[in-house]
Amino acid sequence: MSAVNHFLSDSFLDGKVAVVTGAGRGIGKTISRILASHGAFVNMVSRSVKNLTEAAESLKGEGLKVEAVLCDVSDPSQVDKAASEILGKHGSIHILVNGAGITKDGLILRMKNEDFGEVLSVNLFGTFYFSRAAARIMIKQKEGKIINIASVVGVIGNPGQANYAASKAGIIGLTKTMAKELASRNITVNALAPGFITTDMTEKLSEKTKIELAERIPMGMLGSPEDVAYAVLFLVSPYSRYITGQVLHVDGGMVM
Repeated sequence: MSAVNHFLSDSFLDGKVAVVTGAGRGIGKTISRILASHGAFVNMVSRSVKNLTEAAESLKGEGLKVEAVLCDVSDPSQVDKAASEILGKHGSIHILVNGAGITKDGLILRMKNEDFGEVLSVNLFGTFYFSRAAARIMIKQKEGKIINIASVVGVIGNPGQANYAASKAGIIGLTKTMAKELASRNITVNALAPGFITTDMTEKLSEKTKIELAERIPMGMLGSPEDVAYAVLFLVSPYSRYITGQVLHVDGGMVM
């Protein structure tokens, strides 16, 4: 039983339609699982056919209501088409979680133009494209929750990640602006800024590196994808109805 079931029933999202981008693996897949396990129908979005198919089939195997939606969020025409098809099938989009993101790390003096541009195209532009498409739907239905996955890197920067940090800082600015524009329409927009989270990437690190990372965190440990997913669950719940335009750090105290 999850820690939040004391105050959120397993079915409090019944009848809600959610969209989660970057849902083919890692944090996005976990967010999809948590939302669906509380009753939402989750449209899992990814541009990776293999990852998306495996993730969706895995969650369906758990008896959860999910559907795979193949879409490259960096292409506005694909985003608009996907949003339109979801609306046609389900009649609404109540929840949008913008989690799609990539990295192409490198020191700024050596970073290629295309590496800088591609990261912003997926991470920042993709968040904008899907938020715009969903907001048009949410405004008409006079309700909605948008959660953007930023990063502590977008707040404090990180050597070798100028493109990634810029994209995540941009997401924070985008979040605050959208929150101001959409608040009067009963739509909340918030961002999560995860710190070091255990993923496939971190599992490949040496034990020494993992220990060094943990030492930078006051709580002394890396977070889990579930830590991020449960923060999303709070932000889509009735308990966050008066919260908008905020950046919630899920980082074990790393940035304070």
